[in-house]
Amino acid sequence: MLGAIEAGGTKFVCGIGTKDGEVLDRVSFPTTTPEETMGKVIAYFKDKQLDALGVGSFGPIDPVLDSDTYGYITTTPKPHWSNYNIVGALKKEFNVPVGFDTDVNGAALGESLWGAAKGADSCIYITVGTGIGVGAMIGGMLVHGLSHPEMGHIYVRRHAEDTFKGTCPYHGDCLEGVAAGPAIGQRQGVPAGELPADHPAWDMEAYYLAQALMNYILILSPEKIVMGGGVMKQLQLFPLIHTKLKELLNGYVQHPNLSDANIADYIVPPKLGDNAGLCGALALSQMALERGF
Repeated sequence: MLGAIEAGGTKFVCGIGTKDGEVLDRVSFPTTTPEETMGKVIAYFKDKQLDALGVGSFGPIDPVLDSDTYGYITTTPKPHWSNYNIVGALKKEFNVPVGFDTDVNGAALGESLWGAAKGADSCIYITVGTGIGVGAMIGGMLVHGLSHPEMGHIYVRRHAEDTFKGTCPYHGDCLEGVAAGPAIGQRQGVPAGELPADHPAWDMEAYYLAQALMNYILILSPEKIVMGGGVMKQLQLFPLIHTKLKELLNGYVQHPNLSDANIADYIVPPKLGDNAGLCGALALSQMALERGF
Protein backbone atom coordinates (compact mmCIF):
# COMPACT_ATOMS: atom_id res chain seq x y z
CA MET A 1 0.00 0.00 0.00
CA LEU A 2 1.44 3.32 -1.10
CA GLY A 3 0.73 6.74 0.33
CA ALA A 4 0.73 9.83 -1.87
CA ILE A 5 0.80 13.54 -1.08
CA GLU A 6 0.32 16.24 -3.67
CA ALA A 7 1.50 19.25 -1.70
CA GLY A 8 0.16 22.28 -3.50
CA GLY A 9 0.41 25.93 -2.63
CA THR A 10 -3.39 26.17 -2.58
CA LYS A 11 -4.38 22.72 -1.35
CA PHE A 12 -2.93 19.40 -0.24
CA VAL A 13 -4.29 16.19 -1.76
CA CYS A 14 -3.55 12.96 0.08
CA GLY A 15 -4.38 9.46 -1.03
CA ILE A 16 -3.51 5.80 -0.98
CA GLY A 17 -3.04 3.57 -3.98
CA THR A 18 -1.19 0.76 -5.67
CA LYS A 19 2.06 0.38 -7.56
CA ASP A 20 0.00 0.38 -10.78
CA GLY A 21 -1.18 3.93 -10.18
CA GLU A 22 -4.68 3.05 -9.03
CA VAL A 23 -5.95 5.62 -6.52
CA LEU A 24 -8.04 3.84 -3.87
CA ASP A 25 -8.90 6.79 -1.66
CA ARG A 26 -8.21 10.54 -1.63
CA VAL A 27 -8.89 13.59 0.49
CA SER A 28 -8.00 17.28 0.09
CA PHE A 29 -7.84 20.34 2.30
CA PRO A 30 -6.56 23.93 1.99
CA THR A 31 -2.87 24.70 2.46
CA THR A 32 -2.61 26.88 5.55
CA THR A 33 0.28 26.76 8.04
CA PRO A 34 2.65 23.78 8.16
CA GLU A 35 1.42 22.88 11.65
CA GLU A 36 -2.25 22.79 10.69
CA THR A 37 -1.81 21.30 7.23
CA MET A 38 0.68 18.62 8.20
CA GLY A 39 -1.47 17.79 11.21
CA LYS A 40 -4.25 16.85 8.80
CA VAL A 41 -1.83 14.91 6.59
CA ILE A 42 -0.54 12.86 9.52
CA ALA A 43 -4.06 12.25 10.82
CA TYR A 44 -5.14 10.94 7.41
CA PHE A 45 -2.32 8.42 7.12
CA LYS A 46 -2.13 7.46 10.81
CA ASP A 47 -4.41 4.41 10.52
CA LYS A 48 -3.19 3.33 7.06
CA GLN A 49 -0.84 0.36 6.69
CA LEU A 50 1.71 2.03 4.44
CA ASP A 51 4.76 0.51 2.78
CA ALA A 52 6.05 3.86 1.52
CA LEU A 53 5.09 7.51 1.06
CA GLY A 54 5.61 9.83 -1.91
CA VAL A 55 5.48 13.62 -1.88
CA GLY A 56 5.17 15.84 -4.93
CA SER A 57 5.54 19.36 -3.56
CA PHE A 58 5.25 22.96 -4.63
CA GLY A 59 8.64 24.59 -4.72
CA PRO A 60 11.33 25.54 -4.74
CA ILE A 61 12.44 22.41 -2.90
CA ASP A 62 15.68 20.50 -2.30
CA PRO A 63 15.33 17.05 -3.96
CA VAL A 64 19.06 16.17 -3.90
CA LEU A 65 19.43 13.06 -1.75
CA ASP A 66 22.89 13.83 -0.30
CA SER A 67 22.12 17.48 0.48
CA ASP A 68 21.90 18.74 4.06
CA THR A 69 18.51 20.24 3.27
CA TYR A 70 17.09 17.30 1.29
CA GLY A 71 13.35 17.14 1.86
CA TYR A 72 12.95 20.86 2.51
CA ILE A 73 10.64 23.35 0.86
CA THR A 74 13.16 26.17 0.48
CA THR A 75 12.71 29.74 -0.82
CA THR A 76 9.00 29.63 -1.48
CA PRO A 77 7.00 32.87 -1.30
CA LYS A 78 4.19 30.83 0.32
CA PRO A 79 3.84 32.29 3.84
CA HIS A 80 5.08 30.08 6.72
CA TRP A 81 6.53 27.35 4.44
CA SER A 82 9.97 28.73 3.66
CA ASN A 83 12.75 26.33 4.78
CA TYR A 84 10.24 23.77 6.04
CA ASN A 85 11.47 20.17 6.36
CA ILE A 86 8.43 18.33 5.02
CA VAL A 87 10.18 14.96 4.63
CA GLY A 88 11.59 15.23 8.15
CA ALA A 89 8.11 15.90 9.53
CA LEU A 90 6.80 12.76 7.83
CA LYS A 91 9.78 10.63 8.90
CA LYS A 92 9.07 11.49 12.55
CA GLU A 93 5.62 9.92 12.22
CA PHE A 94 6.04 7.11 9.71
CA ASN A 95 8.86 4.58 9.61
CA VAL A 96 8.65 3.97 5.86
CA PRO A 97 10.64 5.09 2.79
CA VAL A 98 9.64 8.58 1.61
CA GLY A 99 10.02 9.73 -1.99
CA PHE A 100 10.24 13.46 -2.63
CA ASP A 101 10.28 15.68 -5.70
CA THR A 102 8.47 18.62 -7.21
CA ASP A 103 4.77 18.20 -7.92
CA VAL A 104 5.42 18.66 -11.63
CA ASN A 105 8.29 16.16 -11.76
CA GLY A 106 5.98 13.72 -10.02
CA ALA A 107 3.19 14.43 -12.51
CA ALA A 108 5.62 13.96 -15.42
CA LEU A 109 6.58 10.58 -13.97
CA GLY A 110 2.95 9.58 -13.42
CA GLU A 111 1.91 10.56 -16.95
CA SER A 112 4.88 8.65 -18.38
CA LEU A 113 3.92 5.48 -16.51
CA TRP A 114 0.14 5.49 -16.77
CA GLY A 115 -1.03 8.55 -18.70
CA ALA A 116 -0.65 10.64 -21.82
CA ALA A 117 3.12 10.09 -22.12
CA LYS A 118 3.04 6.32 -21.57
CA GLY A 119 5.69 4.67 -23.70
CA ALA A 120 7.62 7.89 -24.31
CA ASP A 121 11.29 7.99 -23.38
CA SER A 122 11.03 11.72 -22.63
CA CYS A 123 8.26 14.11 -21.69
CA ILE A 124 7.54 17.33 -19.88
CA TYR A 125 4.58 18.15 -17.69
CA ILE A 126 3.51 21.78 -17.37
CA THR A 127 1.03 23.04 -14.82
CA VAL A 128 -0.49 26.46 -15.40
CA GLY A 129 -2.51 27.54 -12.41
CA THR A 130 -1.75 29.60 -9.32
CA GLY A 131 1.84 29.39 -10.53
CA ILE A 132 3.61 27.77 -13.46
CA GLY A 133 5.82 24.75 -12.97
CA VAL A 134 7.44 22.31 -15.39
CA GLY A 135 8.70 18.81 -14.69
CA ALA A 136 10.90 16.90 -17.11
CA MET A 137 11.77 13.27 -17.73
CA ILE A 138 14.59 12.62 -20.17
CA GLY A 139 15.91 9.18 -21.03
CA GLY A 140 13.45 7.68 -18.58
CA MET A 141 14.91 9.72 -15.68
CA LEU A 142 13.55 12.74 -13.86
CA VAL A 143 15.72 15.80 -14.44
CA HIS A 144 17.77 17.13 -11.52
CA GLY A 145 21.02 19.02 -11.33
CA LEU A 146 21.99 21.67 -8.82
CA SER A 147 18.39 21.29 -7.70
CA HIS A 148 15.39 20.86 -9.98
CA PRO A 149 14.15 22.59 -13.14
CA GLU A 150 12.34 25.92 -12.63
CA MET A 151 11.11 26.37 -16.17
CA GLY A 152 8.09 28.36 -15.06
CA HIS A 153 10.38 31.31 -14.37
CA ILE A 154 11.98 31.73 -17.78
CA TYR A 155 11.67 35.10 -19.49
CA VAL A 156 9.47 35.47 -22.56
CA ARG A 157 9.03 38.32 -25.01
CA ARG A 158 6.31 40.77 -24.06
CA HIS A 159 3.09 40.80 -26.03
CA ALA A 160 2.85 44.10 -27.90
CA GLU A 161 -0.37 45.02 -26.06
CA ASP A 162 0.70 43.92 -22.59
CA THR A 163 1.69 46.62 -20.08
CA PHE A 164 1.05 44.48 -16.98
CA LYS A 165 4.07 44.54 -14.67
CA GLY A 166 3.85 40.86 -13.68
CA THR A 167 3.11 39.08 -10.42
CA CYS A 168 6.26 37.07 -9.66
CA PRO A 169 7.75 38.37 -6.37
CA TYR A 170 11.23 37.38 -7.57
CA HIS A 171 11.28 38.15 -11.30
CA GLY A 172 8.28 40.35 -12.01
CA ASP A 173 7.41 39.56 -15.62
CA CYS A 174 8.85 36.06 -16.05
CA LEU A 175 6.55 33.40 -17.57
CA GLU A 176 4.79 32.78 -14.25
CA GLY A 177 4.55 36.51 -13.65
CA VAL A 178 2.67 37.17 -16.90
CA ALA A 179 0.87 33.89 -17.63
CA ALA A 180 -0.16 32.18 -14.36
CA GLY A 181 -3.78 32.38 -13.26
CA PRO A 182 -3.30 35.35 -10.87
CA ALA A 183 -1.57 37.34 -13.63
CA ILE A 184 -4.50 36.82 -15.98
CA GLY A 185 -6.95 37.78 -13.25
CA GLN A 186 -5.08 40.91 -12.17
CA ARG A 187 -4.53 42.04 -15.75
CA GLN A 188 -8.23 41.64 -16.64
CA GLY A 189 -9.75 42.65 -13.30
CA VAL A 190 -11.74 39.41 -12.93
CA PRO A 191 -10.69 35.81 -12.11
CA ALA A 192 -9.36 33.99 -15.16
CA GLY A 193 -12.04 31.33 -14.92
CA GLU A 194 -14.77 33.95 -15.38
CA LEU A 195 -13.50 35.14 -18.76
CA PRO A 196 -15.44 33.89 -21.80
CA ALA A 197 -13.74 31.44 -24.14
CA ASP A 198 -13.45 34.03 -26.91
CA HIS A 199 -11.90 36.74 -24.69
CA PRO A 200 -8.69 38.29 -26.13
CA ALA A 201 -6.90 37.36 -22.89
CA TRP A 202 -6.67 33.76 -24.08
CA ASP A 203 -4.89 34.77 -27.28
CA MET A 204 -2.30 36.62 -25.18
CA GLU A 205 -2.01 33.64 -22.83
CA ALA A 206 -1.40 31.30 -25.77
CA TYR A 207 1.28 33.67 -27.07
CA TYR A 208 3.22 33.42 -23.81
CA LEU A 209 2.77 29.67 -23.38
CA ALA A 210 3.75 28.96 -26.99
CA GLN A 211 7.00 30.86 -26.46
CA ALA A 212 7.74 28.71 -23.43
CA LEU A 213 7.02 25.50 -25.37
CA MET A 214 9.32 26.65 -28.16
CA ASN A 215 12.14 27.05 -25.64
CA TYR A 216 11.46 23.66 -24.05
CA ILE A 217 11.35 21.93 -27.45
CA LEU A 218 14.60 23.56 -28.59
CA ILE A 219 16.42 22.70 -25.35
CA LEU A 220 14.95 19.34 -24.27
CA SER A 221 13.28 17.99 -27.43
CA PRO A 222 10.63 16.03 -25.45
CA GLU A 223 8.67 13.28 -27.15
CA LYS A 224 5.44 14.40 -25.44
CA ILE A 225 4.22 17.62 -23.83
CA VAL A 226 1.45 17.40 -21.23
CA MET A 227 -0.22 20.61 -20.07
CA GLY A 228 -2.37 20.64 -16.93
CA GLY A 229 -3.46 22.93 -14.13
CA GLY A 230 -6.53 25.10 -13.67
CA VAL A 231 -5.80 27.51 -16.52
CA MET A 232 -5.37 24.67 -19.03
CA LYS A 233 -8.92 23.54 -18.33
CA GLN A 234 -9.73 26.33 -20.77
CA LEU A 235 -9.47 23.85 -23.63
CA GLN A 236 -9.70 26.59 -26.26
CA LEU A 237 -6.07 27.36 -25.34
CA PHE A 238 -4.73 24.18 -26.94
CA PRO A 239 -5.46 25.01 -30.60
CA LEU A 240 -4.30 28.60 -30.02
CA ILE A 241 -1.02 27.33 -28.57
CA HIS A 242 -0.57 24.84 -31.42
CA THR A 243 -0.96 27.58 -34.03
CA LYS A 244 1.31 30.08 -32.31
CA LEU A 245 3.99 27.48 -31.61
CA LYS A 246 4.18 26.54 -35.29
CA GLU A 247 4.44 30.23 -36.19
CA LEU A 248 7.27 30.73 -33.69
CA LEU A 249 9.24 27.66 -34.76
CA ASN A 250 8.79 28.80 -38.38
CA GLY A 251 9.73 25.41 -39.78
CA TYR A 252 13.08 25.25 -38.00
CA VAL A 253 12.28 21.98 -36.18
CA GLN A 254 11.02 19.47 -38.70
CA HIS A 255 9.16 16.54 -37.16
CA PRO A 256 5.85 14.80 -37.93
CA ASN A 257 4.64 15.50 -34.37
CA LEU A 258 4.69 19.22 -35.13
CA SER A 259 2.63 18.91 -38.28
CA ASP A 260 -0.95 20.17 -38.58
CA ALA A 261 -2.16 16.57 -38.50
CA ASN A 262 -0.29 15.51 -35.35
CA ILE A 263 0.41 18.49 -33.09
CA ALA A 264 -2.86 18.01 -31.18
CA ASP A 265 -1.59 14.55 -30.21
CA TYR A 266 1.82 15.92 -29.22
CA ILE A 267 0.72 18.72 -26.88
CA VAL A 268 -2.09 17.32 -24.80
CA PRO A 269 -4.02 17.57 -21.51
CA PRO A 270 -3.11 15.07 -18.76
CA LYS A 271 -4.72 11.69 -19.31
CA LEU A 272 -4.75 11.20 -15.54
CA GLY A 273 -6.80 14.39 -15.17
CA ASP A 274 -7.03 15.77 -11.64
CA ASN A 275 -5.19 12.66 -10.38
CA ALA A 276 -1.99 13.49 -12.32
CA GLY A 277 -0.25 14.93 -9.27
CA LEU A 278 -1.49 12.24 -6.90
CA CYS A 279 -0.50 9.45 -9.28
CA GLY A 280 2.88 11.11 -9.60
CA ALA A 281 3.26 10.98 -5.83
CA LEU A 282 2.34 7.27 -5.95
CA ALA A 283 5.14 6.78 -8.48
CA LEU A 284 7.57 8.64 -6.21
CA SER A 285 6.43 6.41 -3.35
CA GLN A 286 7.13 3.28 -5.41
CA MET A 287 10.60 4.61 -6.31
CA ALA A 288 11.36 5.18 -2.62
CA LEU A 289 10.17 1.68 -1.78
CA GLU A 290 12.48 0.20 -4.42
CA ARG A 291 15.33 2.39 -3.18
CA GLY A 292 14.69 1.32 0.41
CA PHE A 293 14.66 4.79 2.05
